[in-house]
Amino acid sequence: MQRDLSRLLRPRSIAVIGGGAWCTQIIRQSRRMGFSGSIHLVHPKGIEVDGVTAVTSLADLPEVPDAVFIGVNRFASVEIVSILAQMGAGGAVCFASGFAEAAAEDAEGQDLQARLVRAAGAMPVLGPNCYGFINALDGALLWPDQHGCTGVECGVAILTQSSNIAINLSMQQRSLPIAYVVTCGNMAQTGQAEIARALLDDPRVTAIGLHVEGFSDTGTWHALALKAAARNVPLIALKVGASDQAQQATVSHTASLAGSDAGAAALLARLGIARVADLSVFLETLKLLHCNGRLSSSSLSSVSCSGGEASLAADSAHGRAIDFPPLTETQRSALAEALGPMVALSNPLDYHTYIWRDAEKMARAWEPMAAAHIGLTLLIVDYPHTDASDWECATQAALTVRARSGRPVAVVATLPELMPPEVAARLMAGGVTPLCGLSEAIAAAEAASSAGLPDPEPPLLPGASGGAEMISEGEAKCALQIFGLDIPRARQAASASDAAIAARDLRPPLVLKGMGFAHKSEAGAVRLGLKADEIASAARQMQAADYLVEEMVQDGMAELLIGVTRDPAHGFVLTLGAGGVLTELWCDTVSLLLPVRPEDIERALDRLRIAPLLHGYRGKPGVDRAAICSAVLAVQAYVIAHQDSISEVEINPLICTPVRAVAADALIRKA
Repeated sequence: MQRDLSRLLRPRSIAVIGGGAWCTQIIRQSRRMGFSGSIHLVHPKGIEVDGVTAVTSLADLPEVPDAVFIGVNRFASVEIVSILAQMGAGGAVCFASGFAEAAAEDAEGQDLQARLVRAAGAMPVLGPNCYGFINALDGALLWPDQHGCTGVECGVAILTQSSNIAINLSMQQRSLPIAYVVTCGNMAQTGQAEIARALLDDPRVTAIGLHVEGFSDTGTWHALALKAAARNVPLIALKVGASDQAQQATVSHTASLAGSDAGAAALLARLGIARVADLSVFLETLKLLHCNGRLSSSSLSSVSCSGGEASLAADSAHGRAIDFPPLTETQRSALAEALGPMVALSNPLDYHTYIWRDAEKMARAWEPMAAAHIGLTLLIVDYPHTDASDWECATQAALTVRARSGRPVAVVATLPELMPPEVAARLMAGGVTPLCGLSEAIAAAEAASSAGLPDPEPPLLPGASGGAEMISEGEAKCALQIFGLDIPRARQAASASDAAIAARDLRPPLVLKGMGFAHKSEAGAVRLGLKADEIASAARQMQAADYLVEEMVQDGMAELLIGVTRDPAHGFVLTLGAGGVLTELWCDTVSLLLPVRPEDIERALDRLRIAPLLHGYRGKPGVDRAAICSAVLAVQAYVIAHQDSISEVEINPLICTPVRAVAADALIRKA
């Protein structure tokens, strides 16, 4: 259910319940930021705060409030929420702690939180155990502590579970206009995705940044992503921490490679939400998105008056999903005319200082770098702490390039402290993004260009499942073959002598496997390249309970892993990667969420480091990629058909030849 949060987040009336410094701050801060609506105070002693005289009970309020800050103890909070819901209040912030977050020490907390949710009914509640929110657009601050926000006409929204991180982010001095800061606390009733969806209804919000500790309802997150795409409001996420999912015993390569973070990354990618790694890049990316929206290309231009800075820019991009493409002939011609013959033309560009102090010539020299195929032009300028007047030419040139080209332009200080706040404010006003730190700028450009459109199909949700048991390899292969997986011809045997008899029906070379081992290679329970008359001796050496004899797959060009694990927090995580006994050593994998399409599989294969092997390497033929796609889709079909019972499926290795993709080993764990 999508609750209506509009009255809570954009209130015309505020009520504060309680006293003391925390509650006093709500009144003072809202008035200081120019809140034009009515503010009421409820306190049994009828106290007065900044000219607001308290009524002694909720029944005495002169109107039904839109937004209520509840600043009393946890037991009284539950009772007050119930009364507010019956009154028809717009929503409430529950400040008190001691609910589910304290359940390990206080068993009553979990029950109290459930009672709070029941008391609220359809009325939205933020928290409990949260600071509330800052609406810097309308001056409504249900916020009991310090903050660094100022009034803005438009800007980004920041959501986090952590009130302390929210305070720190609000204190930024990087000229990022912050429209909303919302803390979510325990999210007993209203989660981050639901709050973000509500913020999308405010056209003054330009981008949304989410500090995420864990996902719960992936359906709500998918709805958020679709709505954000429809409104053309980009989303970014700083995902931290481990999932709260129950960790299963690792019996496969897949489970060791596709942990909770892989599931989170796959979910964010499916939703088209760019992921960043730290708070600095989080802020810089939001700045880029506020000024430009999603970048149209991952190709960058860099302009500096130093070869050292040009090299740093190029090195900072190394290994990232961005590039500095060579100059086009049109760019080279325009640059040569503006800079003359003494400047070597390249991207990144070191334009030297021949034209320094002439803002018009600087603009003419920089403008060709802001070409139509470039997603972002980085103008590297470090302002001194002393007299920066000699750098006015660079500021003016940057503003001119932005105005003339209409393309995304950023002025980048190589160190964050070399971007003066007053210069940053001027640049922002002119549509130029001031970026603090070269490495942060490169990472932000990568994130702003990687934010994409969400997959229209939501992730496949795992059904309820109890404990899981591993079925035999032979059973697993037969079960998957029904759904289209190519497997070797094989026979099962209960003894060494039976294995020798079974081998007569198969074409050598043969493979002998001892059953009952999760990792047969490590247990010495696999023998390759055998003749029929060698099977009995090899089987006796293994001393397994039973055996599997198979025709050996030949002409393999590459070995892949296909794995699917149940991740209750994110869905079914599909892992594709380099397979065989060295899977965990190479760690060359890509994770996606089911369901996938053939084009998703193709793109994932091309992201692997072993992709050249699949295409054909040093004169060797490539593999049958269509057969690989068929194998992945067969595994997916099996999982979908058994989603209520499947815990894990793995093919490792999938032996890929020019004409086949054959499952040499298979593992299934299911309830």
